[in-house]
This record gives sequence, structure tokens and C-alpha cells, in this order.
Amino acid sequence: MGKTFLVGIAGGSASGKSYFCEKLEGALGTLSVTAIHMDAYFKPKEERPYTEAFVTGKKYIDDNHPLTVYSDRLKRDLKGMIGGYEVIIIEGLLTLWDKELYDMLDLRLFVECRPDERIVRRIRRNMQQGLTFDQITDVYLDMVRYRHDEYVEPSKWRADVLLNGSNPSETSLMMIAEFIYNHHEERFIHKKL
Repeated sequence: MGKTFLVGIAGGSASGKSYFCEKLEGALGTLSVTAIHMDAYFKPKEERPYTEAFVTGKKYIDDNHPLTVYSDRLKRDLKGMIGGYEVIIIEGLLTLWDKELYDMLDLRLFVECRPDERIVRRIRRNMQQGLTFDQITDVYLDMVRYRHDEYVEPSKWRADVLLNGSNPSETSLMMIAEFIYNHHEERFIHKKL
């Protein structure tokens, strides 16, 4: 097996990152593929940073801050998986924020979606998990949107490709899958030579 091809997928909360990750895994079905979800590396709640809302003074566990995940563990696990798969996809809010992780990636994707659409998706998703409308919107208005502007949105300009999270297309999925297949084939041919 040749060198593992690393794909990073970033984007705002409820932009469609997980959806695209799942679709890309399926489109690469003839290669050995695994996905790493950054959410799996959240620190326990007591270790995550707290943020105090500027206007309301409410305190929140800050799940949108780089210090909320075990990034060193994620990178160590990723390095340990290289060579065991042909493609590894890393998906999360801050995938393109961390410089060391960014430098490891062969392809950097950012799922773009309008803020109003993302908040509607977030409300639907979180209400299904038992949160109230007010709980969801308070967190979003007091913290999430600011962290998005601070960390997530700037990382968009580090991406190789911007994807439409509002209206995901089969064309963009197939183009990216084909790019990865072609890159894999080139590496395979060069290794044989």
C-alpha cells in the first residue's frame, strides 16, 4: 500500500461536514477509507474552556474553541493510522485551523453554508436531542457565531476547495473522489517504477 492520502473537511456548525464526509467515504468505496471525527476528541466538560457572553454575562462551555479538543491526541492517532489506510478523512469545525494538522493534509475542503441555514439546521438537530429553542439560540447568539468568525471562517481561505453545503452536488463529490482516485493511482504507478 502506498502513502495514505489525507483529506481534511472543515466548515461551520451544521454546514454539512459530516454529510459530505459520509458521502465521500461511500464514493471511495474501492479504496480502504476511514474517517476521524474531531468531535470524538472533545475533552470532558470539566476540562473544556468556559466563555462568558459579553452582553448577557452567561457562562458557557466553549465547544467551538481550539482548546476544547485533545488536538495532540488526534494528531498522534492520525500519524499512527497512516499506512494502514489508503485514504483518511478528518472532519471537524477546526480541521483547517491547527497548523500541524493542516500541513499533514493532502486535500483541504471547506463546506460553506449561509449562517441562517446553519442556525435552522442546528435548531432542528439540537431540539431532536432534547434542548429547547431558547437554549439553542442563546448559545448560538452569545457564543457560537463569534467563535465561527474567530476560528472557523478564517480557515476557509486555507482550503483548496470550497463546497456548497446548502445544495450539495453529486458533481462536486464525484470530482473530488476522482481527484483522490487519480492521486492514488499516480502514487501506485510511481511506487511500481
